Amino acid sequence: MKRTYSFSAAFSILVFFTTSIAFSQDDVSGLIKSSPADATKLASAYLKPLFKGFGVGLNSGWNNTAHSKNLLRFELRVGITGAVVPQKDEMFDVTKIGLSNNVRPTNPSQVITSTFAGSISNNPQLTVYNSSNQPIETFTMPEGTAIGIIPAPQLQGTIGLSKGIDFTLRAMPKVNLGDDIGSIGMLGGGFKLEVLPLLSGAVDKLFPVDVAVAVGYTQFTYQLPLQVDAPSGAQPSSPSQTKDFSNQRIDAKFSGINTEAIISKKFLIFTPFLSLGYNSSKTDVGLKGNYPVVTGANLFGKTYSVFTDPVNIKQTDVSGFRTNLGFQLNLAFFRIYGSYSMSEYNSFNGGIGFGLGK
Repeated sequence: MKRTYSFSAAFSILVFFTTSIAFSQDDVSGLIKSSPADATKLASAYLKPLFKGFGVGLNSGWNNTAHSKNLLRFELRVGITGAVVPQKDEMFDVTKIGLSNNVRPTNPSQVITSTFAGSISNNPQLTVYNSSNQPIETFTMPEGTAIGIIPAPQLQGTIGLSKGIDFTLRAMPKVNLGDDIGSIGMLGGGFKLEVLPLLSGAVDKLFPVDVAVAVGYTQFTYQLPLQVDAPSGAQPSSPSQTKDFSNQRIDAKFSGINTEAIISKKFLIFTPFLSLGYNSSKTDVGLKGNYPVVTGANLFGKTYSVFTDPVNIKQTDVSGFRTNLGFQLNLAFFRIYGSYSMSEYNSFNGGIGFGLGK
């Protein structure tokens, strides 16, 4: 059975999932009082550091050495990345994100507001106007969480193939976590090719290090069915408005691609590495289905219109070069990993692994 929510609560759930932090639904419910296009722009700007940080996490932790595993040797690894939000992404100007003229700051001098990662305590109030320039709604921008590090987990297995190639699988079958949380799933894969063994023996001896190139792709999905009823006491703005709200849901998909060149050198049980690569990530998240939203009033009270797929955020969040510096510590079948990445969002990654052979 679908759980019943108000429209504002449904939007709050979207933010709750993507932030993984439970904060007041009232703080974010007002965003949807603007038009779907404006609500999407406000949500995208507010959640920008979250999407960027999560994208960095999706592209992290693939490799901690340039050496490819020997044939049929394998390893299982669990890790987590923390992406550090830069100060410039802790706030934004609501007048600089392309809102329509129907949504304006109530106080024209108060335009700076927190993003998800920010800590501004007095965020601006916005007023929604109708086509006759009459105010019909007001809402205050949501507060930030003051959380400057965005976490993202990794769960993967690697197996050695022939000719200096190993394959890594990131996978989690679709899991339903309950009516209140929804379902999640993850799928990804990557290849690493060790370069020097493909060259002559003389070259291999001349450079007593391991060198490899690698590529990896990850996709994380989330879905939650919703039931958002018409606002209490409100009437349809026209007889043609649909009353079928059975197709409501939150759909989210985060995807990332990471390419890198890696160099490493093993010293007994300790292997430091350095890599340089290019990574990108995309976000596709929103409220899908038909939703009733108050858009006006008449002599009998408030009226609502029905919007289909009212919030849609489709964007590229990360696109650029990154440098990784880290290590792998081999203790028999047990491994410890750590690395630091430098890019637009610097990040650190750590984890443990269990494996058989080199």
